[in-house]
Amino acid sequence: MFAAKNFLLAAGPNSTPVVEYLVVAGGGGGGVSYGCGGGAGGYRTASNFSVNAGSAITVTVGAGGSQNTNGSDSVFSTITSVGGGKGANYSARTAGNGGSGGGGYGAGGSPGTGTSGQGNNGGAGAADDATYSNGGAGGGAGAVGGAASPNVSGVGGAGSSSSISGSSVTYAGGGGGGGSTGSGGAGGSGGGGAGSTTTSGTAGTVNTGGGGGGGYSSTGGGGSGIVIIRYADTYPAATATTGSPTITVAGGYRVYQWTGSGSITF
Repeated sequence: MFAAKNFLLAAGPNSTPVVEYLVVAGGGGGGVSYGCGGGAGGYRTASNFSVNAGSAITVTVGAGGSQNTNGSDSVFSTITSVGGGKGANYSARTAGNGGSGGGGYGAGGSPGTGTSGQGNNGGAGAADDATYSNGGAGGGAGAVGGAASPNVSGVGGAGSSSSISGSSVTYAGGGGGGGSTGSGGAGGSGGGGAGSTTTSGTAGTVNTGGGGGGGYSSTGGGGSGIVIIRYADTYPAATATTGSPTITVAGGYRVYQWTGSGSITF
C-alpha cells in the first residue's frame, strides 16, 4: 500500500502540464483600387498557461481575409487573437481595425488601429486625388505600418519571431501599400504581402497571419493563422486531438501545431 501510494503521488504532477502557446490570427486582406496594405493577424504568446484534464480545449485557426476584408480570429482555450484589419482603398478610405490595423488611404481616410498586446497600427496613405495616390501599409506584430509619401507606398510593419516550433520563425508581418504611381511597398517580415501600383498585390503567406498587399487592379488576401502549443516531454502525450495537428517531440518538448481548427484533450 505504501509503495502504491508513493507511485500515485509521483505520477500526479506529470498528468496535466502547463503549456506555452502561440496564437496567430488570420491577416487582413489588402485594399483594391489604389489599395492599401492589410494588417497582420493578432499575435499572442505566453508560457505557464494551465489546462484541465478530461475536457476538450478548442483550437480555431483564423482564415486570412479576402480583398477589402478583415482576417478571422484564432483561438486556443480562452486566448483569442484578433484578425488583421483590412487595407483601405479609393472607395472605402478608412482601414479596418484588428490585431494589427490596415493601411489608410491619404485623402480623407485613416489607418486602422491595432489591438494592444497583439499588434500595431497601420500607416497613413498619401494622395491628392488628381496626380497620385499611394497607400499606407498594414501594421505588424513588431512594428507600425509604414506611411506613404507621394509616389512611394508604405512598407509593411515587421512581424515578431518565435521559436516555439523548435526553430525561429517570424509571424504576423503587415502587407505593403499599393497605389497608382511609383512603386508598391514591400511586405513586412513575417509573411506580409507586397503591394503593387500596376497589378495585383501579393497575398500574405499562409499560416503566418501576414497581411495582404494592396493593389491597383486586384489585391492579395491575408495569410491564414496558426496555433502552436508546447510543454515539457516529462508530461504524457495528450489523450486526444482533432484537426490533425503536427506533433513532434524534440528538445525536451512535446509540440502540437495546428494549421486548421480542431481540439486537444489532456
